[in-house]
Amino acid sequence: MIVTVVAGNPKPASRTLDAARHVAESLTGRAPDSVVDVVTLGPSLLGWGDETVKAAVETVSGSDLVVVASPTYKASYTGVLKCFLDQFAGATGLAGVTVVPLMLGAGPAHALAPELLLKPILVELGATAPTQGLYLNENTYADEGSYEKWLGQWREIVLATAGLSAAGQK
Repeated sequence: MIVTVVAGNPKPASRTLDAARHVAESLTGRAPDSVVDVVTLGPSLLGWGDETVKAAVETVSGSDLVVVASPTYKASYTGVLKCFLDQFAGATGLAGVTVVPLMLGAGPAHALAPELLLKPILVELGATAPTQGLYLNENTYADEGSYEKWLGQWREIVLATAGLSAAGQK
């Protein structure tokens, strides 16, 4: 199983990236195979045909399991993540990829953001999102207890879906 983390935070090496790595490691018991810290792709995200961006897109689309993470900005995911996701073909760009939508925010007011905003765009790109999105408080995301309930409920479903995807379509 190929596991990738995508962090769409305007700040490199962010808490969002830390949380996404933690989710990937907690799900699989190992570090992700690849990490795409989207902001490090820089202005290349604003055009088409850049080889570095193309390689990042191919890495993500060739994965079995991808944790896609963003901080909550203006009640939605970030523009830098949107610029990256725009590089994928509609309906097929993430076909065969199991995704976990993850967002961090300052409080409970945006707890549905991963489910209502991030998950639909990932599914529109062809991904399979078999679980509820995960929302974490940015101040407590590092606490192990922040993940327990979600992992306990969804870990086996995510892994089974990624395994079926890997066997059936890759």
